[in-house]
Amino acid sequence: MDQLEQSIRQIVEQVVKGISQEKNHNTGSGNVGIGVFNNLNSAVEAADKAYRDFCEVSLETRKLIIENMRKISMEHKEVMAKMAHEETGMGRWSDKVVKNELGIVKTPGVEDIHPEAFSDDRGLTLVEKAPYGVIGSITPSTNPAVTIISNAIGMIAAGNSVVFNPHPSAKKTSCFVVSLLNKAIIDAGGPANLLTCISEPTIDSAKEMMAHKKIAILVVTGGPAVVKTAMNSGKKTIGAGPGNPPCVVDETADIAQAGRDIVAGASFDNNVICICEKEILCVASVADKLKEEMKKNGAYELTPDQIKKVTALVISEPGRPGHEGAANKKYVGKNANYIAKDIGLDLPDSTRLLLCEVDKDHPLVWTEQLMPVMPLVRVKDVDEAINLAVEVEHGFRHTAIMHSLNIAKLSKMAKVMNCSIFIKNGPSYAGLGAGGAGFASFTIASPTGDGVTRPRSFTRERRCTLVDYLRII
Repeated sequence: MDQLEQSIRQIVEQVVKGISQEKNHNTGSGNVGIGVFNNLNSAVEAADKAYRDFCEVSLETRKLIIENMRKISMEHKEVMAKMAHEETGMGRWSDKVVKNELGIVKTPGVEDIHPEAFSDDRGLTLVEKAPYGVIGSITPSTNPAVTIISNAIGMIAAGNSVVFNPHPSAKKTSCFVVSLLNKAIIDAGGPANLLTCISEPTIDSAKEMMAHKKIAILVVTGGPAVVKTAMNSGKKTIGAGPGNPPCVVDETADIAQAGRDIVAGASFDNNVICICEKEILCVASVADKLKEEMKKNGAYELTPDQIKKVTALVISEPGRPGHEGAANKKYVGKNANYIAKDIGLDLPDSTRLLLCEVDKDHPLVWTEQLMPVMPLVRVKDVDEAINLAVEVEHGFRHTAIMHSLNIAKLSKMAKVMNCSIFIKNGPSYAGLGAGGAGFASFTIASPTGDGVTRPRSFTRERRCTLVDYLRII
């Protein structure tokens, strides 16, 4: 057993030991641990009871619960990162620590659901953000810990309980996080099983959750197929679908900064986050300079022959106009030097990104890869770059990035891309509040139009009108 695995096991055993002492809080048949169940129905029933109990909890206690969830998550941010890396084989655990911190600190809490009041000659109306009830949440293997943390904070802040159906390849990490957060909730005075999940999640359990009568709303962070299935369930769905974020660089950009930011954003956690830069569309006059700056910051440029070999390796279904294609899952989230090794190229672990100059019709440009392989296309001018960006993004309206000092062109691209997130002159993760203004979320619900989700996303509006009284003017 290596040192990393031994460290993880020791910490997990300590937490599980603490959780086992809370067994008296567990309810519902089929429970195998705090918040973790053997079957979906037991998980839903327990979450439903927890929701009804939670309705009696004060807002002040709810705030304490969120505070304690942040505290315990921060204490275990490193072990969760290492667990996710070890279980899924994706990303870099050190980057996952940063990602966990972002979700813990910058996901909004109860302050996001403040009420509104309106008054006129006929009295006063109060509008409040109310919970839906039991939320059914499907979470991915790419960001398992932080998606559960961020969703749990937002959904509980909104007053809901949650049933998670994690991705099967991240089930151990996901169950650990759910159990850990439940302990924090109970310690802060909240009900047991406010968060639940099942120990052996499957596609069938996800479908069962979608159809369960006690699930009020679905929040799906995953691929297009599962989002489509959820949207056809008859329930309200907040769906986070695919993206293929283009990054445009024009001749007015600060090229040194652009090269540094693109490598930082595109290689962060080996590109598994859906907002990461997926292709570069660069004005020809500055393309060589951009490549040099990228190479200074950890990119390695492949030769045409090496690009051909890498493409055959990482693309299982080539993307093209009107068709997004598919990446080879074997290489999703792998280190750049791991991918390079399989084409006979020996690179150091410090290599963050494989840079591939290709033409605009190349499948690397049209396929969302979720790995540190970065195609670069030369274009004659910024207008051609912007037009091509719209095409290669496939109309997902997810994320786009631009490096430019031309306000008119920045405004043009923001308008025509019409994405949930648009980052100007920064790495992609700035759009999630890491080095940029704003809050964090790892459920970017572009297909359903909800955008970057937050506690108020998980509420429904209720209006109370008092006629002819309480207006004080």
